[in-house]
Amino acid sequence: MEAAAASTEIWVLGWSVVLLIAHILVQALSLDLAGDLSVKYLLGPRDENRASKSAVAGRLLRSLSNMLETYPAFIALALALAVTGKTGDLGAVGAMTWLLARVAYAILYVAGVPLLRTIVWFVSIIGLVLMVVRLMN
Repeated sequence: MEAAAASTEIWVLGWSVVLLIAHILVQALSLDLAGDLSVKYLLGPRDENRASKSAVAGRLLRSLSNMLETYPAFIALALALAVTGKTGDLGAVGAMTWLLARVAYAILYVAGVPLLRTIVWFVSIIGLVLMVVRLMN
């Protein structure tokens, strides 16, 4: 029996995991490469709250934290659309919008671009709203 092709929403969900892993790895490596946190600290339990002195490492951490705020909603919506058979149309556009906006947001945040970064964040929220609208129709 042939397996059904994955919906756009599920395909984007898979790529969102790749984005999350990349985000985590780059953020973690930035702490080590900044050189202001010892390898012993990075490999240990991190009981002391030490902030990196690197502006880029701080931005990477804040960008990751920001992504994690909306990521559960994205996962829930992508799965809900797939389970209910409401994939495609606005749901697919919303999922792609969310993913592309999150990639752009991370780049803009790390680069220190203020206004455009916020606009791109709103675009990612619009992507989630499109997914909700598709789910409710």
